Amino acid sequence: MQIDLKGRTALVTGSSAGIGTAIATALARAGARVIVNGRDETRARETAAHITELTGNHHVHAIAADVATAQGADVITAAESEVDILVNNAGVFAPTPVFEVSDGEWRRYFEVNVLSGIRLARHYVPRMTAKGWGRVVFISSDSAVLPPTEMVHYGMTKTAQLAVSRGMAQAVAGTGVTVNSVLAGPTLTPGVEQFITSMIGEDVPFDEAERRFITEERPTSLIRRLIRPEEIANLVLYLSSDHSSATTGGALRVDGGVIPTLIP
Repeated sequence: MQIDLKGRTALVTGSSAGIGTAIATALARAGARVIVNGRDETRARETAAHITELTGNHHVHAIAADVATAQGADVITAAESEVDILVNNAGVFAPTPVFEVSDGEWRRYFEVNVLSGIRLARHYVPRMTAKGWGRVVFISSDSAVLPPTEMVHYGMTKTAQLAVSRGMAQAVAGTGVTVNSVLAGPTLTPGVEQFITSMIGEDVPFDEAERRFITEERPTSLIRRLIRPEEIANLVLYLSSDHSSATTGGALRVDGGVIPTLIP
């Protein structure tokens, strides 16, 4: 399957690290004009430059903005009034006992993980439908289906993304625009590495910490390891292409088999 995204513009939120960087790189490698986004301008620019170096695509740019705020969303939409591909990847996670999560934290998680994508889709999707083509992808999680006890507030936002993306897909039926969610499983990113290290212990070599985390905390994993960011990016690349025109309103799994059900 040859995926050619030349002539398409893609915005990937939260793409100055981790899964977002891998997605932005895959889209750039396929020829898209890519907007890298992060809150820190220096880091976003450095990531964009690194992607250009890796891919040879000189149409990779950075916009520093906090998409969890209305002001941040306005910065992005003012700089890029239209995009063809919107990947809502920005997100936060951290373990907190559910009865200790404050009102403010519940709101913050919703604003970062859910409302950021809603705001951008509200701006960009009508413009996509006017052109008759567009792709929107929400990066959700296996936690949407299996809420982790240590991060119920995070799981709540990932479940909300599934409802939002399905509803948006229904709202743009027949327009040439697709909206999907990707259920990403536990993935080796700097944030997850720090999370696992804090759980297992800093004195444990990370290879062993990874093995123990999967065995003890995610025992249903069928690949018995952390997913690599590029493996998430491969699915997002497909969903961003013409080849995925009949795939919409879905929750597609790249979870390493963690979810022990046939259908999410």
